[in-house]
Amino acid sequence: MPKLPAFHNPFPGWRDQVRHLRTFRTWRWSGYVLWSAAFLWVLIWFLFARGLPSADALLAYQPPLPTNVRGYDGEPIADFARERRVQLSYAEYPPVLIDAFISAEDKTFFSHPGIDVGGLAGAVWDYTTKLGSGRRAKGGSTITQQVAKNLIVGDDYSISRKIREAILAFRIEGALTKQQILEIYLNQIFLGRNAYGVQSASRAYFRKDVGALTLPEAAYLAILPKAPSNYTVERNADRAIERRNYVLQQMQENGFITAEQRQAATAAPLGVLPRYSPRPSVGGYFMEEVRRQLIERYGETADDGPNSVYSGGLWVRTSYDGKVQEAAEDSLRDGLVRFEAAAGWRGRIARIDIDDNWARSLANLNVGAGYSNWFPAVVLSRQGSEAEIGFENGSRGTLPSSGATMPKAGVGGRAFDFLKVGDVIVVRREGNGGWTLRSIPSISGGMVVQNPHTGQILAMQGGFDSRGSSFNRATQAKRQPGSTFKPFVYAAALDNGMTPASIIIDGPFCVYQSARLGQKCFKNFSGANAGQQTMRWGVEQSRNLMTVRTASQIGMDKVVHTAKIMGIGDYPPYLAYALGAGETTVQQIVNGYSIFANQGRAVTPTVVDYVQDRNGKLIWRADKRACEGCNMAQYDGRPMPRPRLRSKQVIDAMTAYQMLYIMQGVVERGTATVLRDLGRPMFGKTGTSSGPTNVWFVGGSADMVGGLYLGYDNPRSMGGYAQGGTIAAPIFRAFAAKAMKDMPVVPFRAPPGIRMIRIDRKTGRRVFGAWPDGSYYSPVIWEAFKPESEPRRTIRRDEIAKRAAPAARATTDSEFLQSQDGIY
Repeated sequence: MPKLPAFHNPFPGWRDQVRHLRTFRTWRWSGYVLWSAAFLWVLIWFLFARGLPSADALLAYQPPLPTNVRGYDGEPIADFARERRVQLSYAEYPPVLIDAFISAEDKTFFSHPGIDVGGLAGAVWDYTTKLGSGRRAKGGSTITQQVAKNLIVGDDYSISRKIREAILAFRIEGALTKQQILEIYLNQIFLGRNAYGVQSASRAYFRKDVGALTLPEAAYLAILPKAPSNYTVERNADRAIERRNYVLQQMQENGFITAEQRQAATAAPLGVLPRYSPRPSVGGYFMEEVRRQLIERYGETADDGPNSVYSGGLWVRTSYDGKVQEAAEDSLRDGLVRFEAAAGWRGRIARIDIDDNWARSLANLNVGAGYSNWFPAVVLSRQGSEAEIGFENGSRGTLPSSGATMPKAGVGGRAFDFLKVGDVIVVRREGNGGWTLRSIPSISGGMVVQNPHTGQILAMQGGFDSRGSSFNRATQAKRQPGSTFKPFVYAAALDNGMTPASIIIDGPFCVYQSARLGQKCFKNFSGANAGQQTMRWGVEQSRNLMTVRTASQIGMDKVVHTAKIMGIGDYPPYLAYALGAGETTVQQIVNGYSIFANQGRAVTPTVVDYVQDRNGKLIWRADKRACEGCNMAQYDGRPMPRPRLRSKQVIDAMTAYQMLYIMQGVVERGTATVLRDLGRPMFGKTGTSSGPTNVWFVGGSADMVGGLYLGYDNPRSMGGYAQGGTIAAPIFRAFAAKAMKDMPVVPFRAPPGIRMIRIDRKTGRRVFGAWPDGSYYSPVIWEAFKPESEPRRTIRRDEIAKRAAPAARATTDSEFLQSQDGIY
């Protein structure tokens, strides 16, 4: 059979071309898909993923923590918190609590990759069906997504936020373990009552730590993350029980508890305790000064740095002494109230509308009532001889007319007759359960107490109550110190050749100031003059003429220099400043007196001893002295290593002691004899500024120095009778009687070189053959002198006896002081 000729294909290789075309189309569409995916990824990143935290940031995440403040003894006393939170590790959370939260929030938590596909699909469908209806769709978020939501700024209700939340959830799952994610969640979740984190919530609702929670209590906390206000015991107890029992049912279905356990827990009451303040407010002005200094150093929020006051979780040790602070608060408040007691009731504090929200309106006024048994109240109604009053917590009481009989200040009449509905007043709870009307004093003042050896401030009170006024008069109020400035004048004199026995003329003294100002003549408070007297007598009796004469004699430039180096103030060299015309603060002048008690060495006043970060690392301390060898691993047998002195010598130690010893005489027989019966060596100086607008006392013991002033915030006369010795000194005595009660009695120590010489107290001449008789009014006293400065002149024994007769006849302090030309 003949072979047929081969078929001639007019399109040779067409199969290859078809195959090539198909391959080309496959690659092209694959390219389209890839490019589309890349574009979509870039678009998603640009629209949603940009700005989300990285994996490294997630690993380093730390929740905001409050600052914890401790006293000098290490005991917790306060905290600065906007989010009340206690951070725990995963291992510290009991299994029953973890099981409860997983059952309530995310039962597939330990198996899903960050999102629950079924739950997410249901949430999307719910969102689609409710679109435009105004109703909110269910969230469908896993615990990981809730952590992601809290890490994203804002909580807007949108699809874009859910996409960002999902992306971040995948990142979290890739960077952290399930245990780490759950730890973050349990530490940061808000559960109501200003409680952030489960440990804080456990204390807020049950006043116990998480390790002590029972099964029904753990289940109750697990229902709170979605909406804590929906399950409050006060308003929605039945709803809370229903939801808690649902969580218990889920725990049983998930195999975490048995049916018997669920039944027992279901039958249990909620057991939620009423709201309470986690820690009572203490040391208002002191704590506010601590807060102010910390904010100045570290900032307020997390945006200011990792150690911010309200987010950094700082641990702060302060010099706060609760006993001393309480004594300072009580004594100053008592003094302020006592000063204005005769003036009567000063009228209402404010006026509010009496409606359904009167209790909240009253609380928002933030009235500082001071004492623990004084309360702000509002008059709700008044009928006959009784007025119904309401309090910040919504409770009510009755104020009888017999509890408001004091006169109305400046008007007269019975205070009860001036009460009107809506008036905000202050009342005191009496022992029988009744109430009496009280008045917050319009006069104010400040007080500071300090350790003179370290500069640590032990107590600080800047007014009647920090809630009523945050202005801290102990550190912020600039006031004329009056005669409390005089010791700095005489310290300058002692440094420039004078002695405590130097004779100074207490007589008329005038100085020509300028052609414009003319001649200025000074005078004593009483207007009387006493002639030639010793420096000691001039300080004890607070003589103005002797002070300005001394300042003029040594030069005011030396006086203002001494005031500057002792931290009182920087003043021009005018004689008026020798009498305390320059302004200073209580804190500054107390620190200056501490220099006298510390043998001329100055220290820096501090309220904070040291600060640690949330991990316990020391980041700041007040005592920055190095101590070589203090941390040696093994004692080397050499003298014990000691840090260098933290103080700086600013005036001569012997000068400081001489001035201190003179000021002991102020307490023994001068203007501050009210402190004499405290049974310990005391020194101090009273002061009254022109007007008088301020009254002062500054002084203390060898280990505690304090000072205070009283005066109106807008300076005006306190009345002609107001003097530091009769108003301020008794307040300090009341303080010292409480604060120093259990302190050891420590004498003032003289520095090397001081010579104690017997002198005649009146003339300052040296005495031989006679001794002090042990009384405060003895004509012969011991006086402190620097080497080779003791008096050369002497006095005979018969002269002393003759001159001592008037003082010997004096039987009271008043009679003695009259013989000394009075005290001022």
